[in-house]
Amino acid sequence: VSSQDKIEQTPPSLSIQAGENITMTCRYAVSNFRGLQWYRQYPGKGPSILLAMYSKGEEKQERRFRAILEKEHSNLHILASQPGDSGTYFCAVE
Repeated sequence: VSSQDKIEQTPPSLSIQAGENITMTCRYAVSNFRGLQWYRQYPGKGPSILLAMYSKGEEKQERRFRAILEKEHSNLHILASQPGDSGTYFCAVE
């Protein structure tokens, strides 16, 4: 990642109510894009990967988590969220 590369995530943090459908967005502008991953981290634990995508237009779903990779952003959807979904979510670009 060079100094010109930019990654922005919205919302930066959120609190989850059970049953909600939630969408987070990761916007990126990087010079040499190779892939994007979404992670979840619980307090006091290391991050665990939820979904990884490597080509534009790719869509992945793992249980109630669904992500789509677009040209300059990715959306992570949490469907019918549950109390255990609370945690910190973040994206990483390689």
